[in-house]
Amino acid sequence: MYSSRAYTSSLNSAIGSSVWLIVSLILAIVGGILVYFLFLNKKNEGKFTGFVAWLYDFLSFKKMFLETLLKITYLILAIYVTLSSFALIGSNFLLFLGTLLVGNLVVRIIYEFSLILLVICRNTTEIAKNTKKSDDK
Repeated sequence: MYSSRAYTSSLNSAIGSSVWLIVSLILAIVGGILVYFLFLNKKNEGKFTGFVAWLYDFLSFKKMFLETLLKITYLILAIYVTLSSFALIGSNFLLFLGTLLVGNLVVRIIYEFSLILLVICRNTTEIAKNTKKSDDK
């Protein structure tokens, strides 16, 4: 008797979660469409101040936070590779040096390539903006 109650309770919980997931999806779709067409409309550009202006820039991707996030994660990963390489110093000194030097070099190269893509994106956006201004004159 106890196991059937537990099964029914689990089934009801799963059904409730499934219903909530469907309702959440529908609300997210409707909300996203409304925010896009009512709030992020081009005619609203420059109308807001304070937090709402920041939110407008954030949601319209005028401010890019990925560069800052990449820099922070690079620092965390570089410190991790450096500190974790010291675990190898007692067992294999060459492996320690390899991990310390090559590991940090590989991490740096990967993050530099990522930042290069961001710089290309920023420069392309700036060129497009300047070209649009010169076409308007």
